[in-house]
Amino acid sequence: MPDAMRTRETEAERVCELLQHAAALDLHRKPGPQLAQMVHAIFGFEAVAIFDADRNEIYQTGEWFEGLEEAIRNVFVFETVRDDAETGLIRRVLRVRNLPVGGLLMRGESDPAISSHIAALIAITFDRYHTFANELRIESARKAEQLRTTVLDSLAHAYKSPLTAIQAAASGLAEMGHLSEAQSSMVSLIAEQADCLSQLTTRLLRTARLESHSLHPEKVNIAPLVDDVIAQARGYLTDMTVRVDLAREDLFLTADRSLLQALLTHFVENAGKYAAAGSLVTISAAERSSCIVFSVHNHGPVIPAGEHEQIFDRYFRSAAVDHLAPGTGIGLSVAKQAALAHGGHVWVTSNEQEGTTFFAALPMQPEGLPI
Repeated sequence: MPDAMRTRETEAERVCELLQHAAALDLHRKPGPQLAQMVHAIFGFEAVAIFDADRNEIYQTGEWFEGLEEAIRNVFVFETVRDDAETGLIRRVLRVRNLPVGGLLMRGESDPAISSHIAALIAITFDRYHTFANELRIESARKAEQLRTTVLDSLAHAYKSPLTAIQAAASGLAEMGHLSEAQSSMVSLIAEQADCLSQLTTRLLRTARLESHSLHPEKVNIAPLVDDVIAQARGYLTDMTVRVDLAREDLFLTADRSLLQALLTHFVENAGKYAAAGSLVTISAAERSSCIVFSVHNHGPVIPAGEHEQIFDRYFRSAAVDHLAPGTGIGLSVAKQAALAHGGHVWVTSNEQEGTTFFAALPMQPEGLPI
C-alpha cells in the first residue's frame, strides 16, 4: 500500500477515534478541556488551543507563545482559516449551522481536510453541550433574572426622585450666594456626590433594561456616535490625547444606539481613568466580515492575565488598579451585557509592551434586530 494512502487511512482512523471519544463525553462537564487534550493526544500536535465563544473561554494544551489569547480570538472574530507551513500553525473557525461559535488553533502537521474535520467535531460537541446545559438551567435562570431585574429596576427608579431633589437643593443653595467658603465647599460636595449617585442609578437602569432585553434597534452611523462618546467622556480625557481611527467614515450597524453609546463610553471612561497622564487614547472601529469591531487602547497599569475574564463581571475591580481611581465595577459589566444583547462579545488584551485594549465585536445586522 502506498505511503500516502496508508497515511490517509491512519488519519481517518484518528478522526473516528476522536468522534467516539467526543460522543462519550459527560455533558455535565465543560467539554473544552477534554477536547483539547483528546486532539493533542490522538493527532500528536505540539499544542492545541480551543476558544468557546459562548462561554468566552480558552482551553489549551502544550506549550504556547505569548499572545495566544488574542491570536485565537482573532481566528473567531475574523473567521480565519489558514495553514501556515512556516510556523506550523493551523487555524480553523468552529461553526454550527454555518455560524461561527469559536476558534481552533493547532501547531504541528496535518492534512487540511483532517484539520477541518477536527474543527467540525469540536463545534458539534460544543453545540450538544450548550443545548444540554441550556435545557437544565433555562427555567431557574429565567426566574432568577426576572426577580433580579424587577428589584433592580424598582430600586433605581426609587432613587431617582430623592436624587433629583438633592441636586435641585444643592443648585439652589449655590445660586443663593452669601455662603462662607466652608459652606460653598459643602454644597459643591453634595452636588458632586449627587451627580455620582445619579450616574450610578442610570447605569443600574441600563442593566435592568439589558436583562429584560428591552432594546430599540436603529441604523447607527459610527462616526457621529464616536463623537458623542468622546463628548460624554470628556471629563475623563482632560489630560489625554484622543485619536479616532475609523476604517471609513460611512461605517454603520443596526443597534440600540443608547446602549451602544453606553458600551463605548464605559470603555473610553475606563481608558481615561487609568491611562498615564498625557498619553494617547485611541478609539477604533473596523469592519470584519459581518461584524464591526470596536477597540479602545491606552497605556496604563497592566491588567493581570488571570483577570481578563473577571474584569467584565459586575462589581469586580482589579486589585492592580483599584487604588488609582474610584469606581463601582458596574461599567464594564454593562458594556459586556450590551454586547451580548446585540449578539456580540467583548474581551481585553493587556501587557507592558503594547498597553491595554478593550474590544467589542458586534454583528452589523444582529439576528432579530431589524432596522
